[in-house]
Amino acid sequence: MVDERDKKVIGLIQGDLPLRPRPFALMAERAGMSEGEYLERIRDLKSRGILRRFGATLRHQEAGFSSNAMVAWVVPEKRIDEVGKIFARFREVTHCYHRRPMGQWPYNIYTMVHGSSRDQCYEIAEKMSKAAGVKDFTLLFSEKEFKKTSMSYF
Repeated sequence: MVDERDKKVIGLIQGDLPLRPRPFALMAERAGMSEGEYLERIRDLKSRGILRRFGATLRHQEAGFSSNAMVAWVVPEKRIDEVGKIFARFREVTHCYHRRPMGQWPYNIYTMVHGSSRDQCYEIAEKMSKAAGVKDFTLLFSEKEFKKTSMSYF
């Protein structure tokens, strides 16, 4: 069950975070509650499965990156957690996901890397490969950016 205060929280976290040192304090004020209560409601919504994830969207071109690629990796299943943590530590990585391979597509970890050129994206992937000891990967470059929007519920 979602009450009116939960709806206020959900409505506010759907948009951009305010660019302030304590963005949740401002959002809490807008919702008419303390920052602590606001954060606790977010945690509660997540624990109940009402919120599945809370993530950021990088507008890479606005941030100064002219090239980005999804790097698809083949990682032994027993090393998924270890390798995922190594990849996630790279500052050039904004997303790191584990997915089951499908059909003839053997890749099971996906990382989004951002750079100033395609060559730099390849260099980043090579550094990641050496750091994790994973040699089987491919880069899938973004050719066109479609609008980035999320669902809006309240």
